[in-house]
Amino acid sequence: MTDWIGSFIESWGYWAVAILMFVETVFPPIPSEVIMPMAGIYAAQNGGSLALMIVAGTLGAMLGNICWFALAWKLGLSRFEGFLVRYGRVFTMDEEEIARGRKLFEKYGGGFVGVGRILPTIRSLISVPAGLVRMNVKSFLFYSTLGTFLWTMGLTIAGFLLGSRFAEIDKVLGPLSTAVIVICFGIYFYRVLMWNRWKRNRAQKSGA
Repeated sequence: MTDWIGSFIESWGYWAVAILMFVETVFPPIPSEVIMPMAGIYAAQNGGSLALMIVAGTLGAMLGNICWFALAWKLGLSRFEGFLVRYGRVFTMDEEEIARGRKLFEKYGGGFVGVGRILPTIRSLISVPAGLVRMNVKSFLFYSTLGTFLWTMGLTIAGFLLGSRFAEIDKVLGPLSTAVIVICFGIYFYRVLMWNRWKRNRAQKSGA
């Protein structure tokens, strides 16, 4: 994977970094944990601008973030709640959880988005709830850009400093990304399996 990413960046430079980060955000076939360190390595070995690599990666990722945000905004929470009536178990959410989540997002939305941008896997998905609750656009853009910039900058500088020793980055970030994905899927499947029990318990408490 790293070979063709490196070749693409060598051929197209900053444009390649922006395109790769956009694709990674919209449909993550390759992780940013590979793209941006490779961009840093290219800057170190070929005299490219480290700052421009960071800017290109941030802009590409932000275009993807805005796409997800806009799509979720267009769908809207009311339509999404309609899906929950029929497919609540698939989403492992119901109307009460949506209402509770909306209140939390309205109060701490900026913090959620900012922190979410520096967490593997979550960083691409956080745009969806932000769009569904129709978070303030300026706030979304500010916190998204800040979190994305910090994440992109950290990975790029790591690649720049370590040079060809990319494996040292991958040894840390690779298992971390895998662990986050496994935990997220584990929580999801647990909620799916326990969904009927939770619904019964909630109905009993409501009737009491």
